[in-house]
Amino acid sequence: MNRSESLYLLPFLGSLLLSIGVLIYAWRHRSATGVCAYTWYALGQTLWIFGFIFELISSDVSIKIFWDGFQWLAGFISLIAFPIFSVRFTEYKLKHPGQMLSLSLIVPTVFTLVLVTDSTHHWIYSNPFLNATTPFPELVYSFTPIVYFYGIYSYLILLWSMSLLVRRFFQTHGLYRSQMAVIILGFLIPIAGTILSLTNIQFAPQRDGTPFTAAFGNLIIAWGLIRYRVFDILPIARDIVVENILDLVIVLDAQDRVVDANPAALFALNRKAAQVIGKHAVKVFGEWPELIERFNEVGNINTEVSVETFGSTFFYEVKSTVLVDKHQRSLGRVFVSRDVTERIELQTSLQKINEELEERVKERTWELQESYDTTLEGWARALEMRDKETKDHSQRVTDQTVKLAQAMGIAGDDLIQIRRGAILHDIGKMGIPDEILGKRGELTIAERKIVQRHPIYSYELLSQIPFLEKALDIPYCHHEHWDGSGYPRGLKGEEIPLAARIFSVVDVWDAVQSDRPYNHVWPKKKAIQYLKDESGKYFDPECVDVFLDLVEKGKILSPTRES
Repeated sequence: MNRSESLYLLPFLGSLLLSIGVLIYAWRHRSATGVCAYTWYALGQTLWIFGFIFELISSDVSIKIFWDGFQWLAGFISLIAFPIFSVRFTEYKLKHPGQMLSLSLIVPTVFTLVLVTDSTHHWIYSNPFLNATTPFPELVYSFTPIVYFYGIYSYLILLWSMSLLVRRFFQTHGLYRSQMAVIILGFLIPIAGTILSLTNIQFAPQRDGTPFTAAFGNLIIAWGLIRYRVFDILPIARDIVVENILDLVIVLDAQDRVVDANPAALFALNRKAAQVIGKHAVKVFGEWPELIERFNEVGNINTEVSVETFGSTFFYEVKSTVLVDKHQRSLGRVFVSRDVTERIELQTSLQKINEELEERVKERTWELQESYDTTLEGWARALEMRDKETKDHSQRVTDQTVKLAQAMGIAGDDLIQIRRGAILHDIGKMGIPDEILGKRGELTIAERKIVQRHPIYSYELLSQIPFLEKALDIPYCHHEHWDGSGYPRGLKGEEIPLAARIFSVVDVWDAVQSDRPYNHVWPKKKAIQYLKDESGKYFDPECVDVFLDLVEKGKILSPTRES
């Protein structure tokens, strides 16, 4: 191979190496949505360029026909993979995906059979010959009707696949729109290259610029991988989110007609989509009269309603947000409803218990006090039955909190209230959904925010019981931090009730030395060092000093030694 031939071939080799690089990157990220299909697309392009190079340097007509056929087969891979990628990446819903795939394979399969048997009928390579005017002899043959038919079919497939990407471009968020633009451009350039090749338009000294456009398209994709993290950050379609969310979601237009409802809403209404979509809200929400009365209110709505369905009463927290366009004209409303039946029933039950106990207090004060304490311990055990990973936790922290409070000079009724508050410190978790409370593994940000509401739920549950008013400090404030970084109110220093400051030290001591799915047992020395390190940050320094003194004297043991 002489110098001119090497220089002529060099750009094609560069195109091949670039395509291989993109293929390797895509293969490493093949678990992401649509990337497996894109990997096959990139593989087809890479094999096509590979076959093109070998066809280019071959000198015999039969060998060139072999490698030209190899390019056809490699192109089949990309042609099949591209629409699959478009459907999966855009999350386009096909009614019968299996049948559609089977039908799309018929033409490529027939063409492959014709290609493989071409030596007997010459329906593709009808009159092949070599053109020696370029550094490498060029294979030339006339396109037959079969080739034209397959070309038209291929461009129709490519056009349909590209239309899915373009439509998603106009429907998605700004960041994802940039991603989609990169993907569209990366696919569009190779398609444009094939059109230029078919029309004999050359933009380089080489006889065929298709390998360059394929490689350049891959270069665009490669740039997108770095700049916009294509395949790393993928959009999730709105319908996927709405369809899977556990809350009820219903959307009304400006005329109060239902235009969308997710499965959870349809289940709560006990109706099918056809019975809801397009209907006026008054008909749809016939069992929600409280909600209908507020449709005409200006602005957003936040209320609670009750619904009789399936022979039971369910309670929902309903938030309605007004939808407006860029000119602030009303487009309708979106309703998001959460089932709060368990919390309402718990509040009702607690209120009933409170009324019964207040009646009895007039008769037997001492007996009533014992009954209260037994009830509180029963609530704590009920919570532990829901959250099995914290079994015996309430009893341990209650005993140790009492010891620490006594060591700090607290006695009498204040000590009794601290004991009750310690028993009920996590009662608010009764309002946390089971799927979050029992989740194994790290919580999402949204799930963590829900869990962090349990002190508020504790306050809502217990503040209605006058007997427990003085015991509220621990359930409501035991997650406040000395430096003000805690929740739910961000109290700081001595703004935090002393009972809560005492309890938070004991609670953390027990938690870090208990084996739970999200936490392995810490050694005692590590737990001690942690309390020292966080003294003045998370914890009251005085509480930490007194507590560690009790630990040193053996009056406070590690959870593993106590159990």
